[in-house]
Amino acid sequence: MSEILTITLNPALDVSTSVGTVTPGPKLRCTEPRYDPGGGGVNVSRAIQRLGGVSRAFVALGGETGEAFRAMLDDEKIEVEAFGVAGNTRQSIAVSETSTGKQYRFQLPCPDWPADQTERLLDRLEGQLAGNCLAVLSGSIPGGVPADIAVQLNRTAAGQDARLIVDTSGPALTEAAANPGPPIFLLRMDGAEAHEVSGRNFANPADLADYGRDLVARGVADHLVMSMGAKGTVGVSASERFFVRPPKLEAVSAVGAGDSMVAAIAMQLAAGNNFRDAVHHGVAAAGSAVLTPATELCSKATADEILGRVVTEEV
Repeated sequence: MSEILTITLNPALDVSTSVGTVTPGPKLRCTEPRYDPGGGGVNVSRAIQRLGGVSRAFVALGGETGEAFRAMLDDEKIEVEAFGVAGNTRQSIAVSETSTGKQYRFQLPCPDWPADQTERLLDRLEGQLAGNCLAVLSGSIPGGVPADIAVQLNRTAAGQDARLIVDTSGPALTEAAANPGPPIFLLRMDGAEAHEVSGRNFANPADLADYGRDLVARGVADHLVMSMGAKGTVGVSASERFFVRPPKLEAVSAVGAGDSMVAAIAMQLAAGNNFRDAVHHGVAAAGSAVLTPATELCSKATADEILGRVVTEEV
């Protein structure tokens, strides 16, 4: 069994509320807000806990918001490795419009990192990525952090015999998809991100699988997981390429689905289970998450029920 370490460089204090109708001009009287610690890796750790697993959460935190954020994770009994940063941890706001069921999501900015902060990060993580560790770098990357941060962390992980899962976006994903080696253990992206990174169009799962196989052949990653939303998820390695379809579900909120997927995949791989089974569990956990409101994540009971209705085909 590998220890799971999640890494969140750009966490956000998630604020969720609802209002009858979103209209410009007048004051909108919202319902009582809900506050949750969020950001890619943090949500992965929280989803792991909901699925019955354990992880450590390495989180960059700053200011009064960071202190409140840390207290929330402590309340959830998640072991935290806090990395102090300059400025205040950002906030994100999700407003559900009850008259239409639409959700509006606002992301506030994160303070840019000075160069010495990134140097301290790499030094600190070198001691965390040791031995039989499965690390998950998830979420966006703050301004000022080098775009190749995932590649740098992967080199550190490989040097410590640790494995790294990368689920990021923007320039950091572009750099990860051009990784010169050693291969990232698992790289996750969705179809839109694959198009943005490659410039290629993906009309079907087979097209995505072809692209994933290209990345594996170039030594970018050992495993690719590429989501097509409610249609399903492509899994690719050197020896397999498959498409996992979830059952038809009435989605309530897509927030947290990707993080729930990564959580379930990480748990299965950390336990020594095979890649295909891990993606099966990931798709089920993501399906569970879309059935929950606002910023809620997956539930084990629902994910277990959905798992029996997941279908896999070769592509």
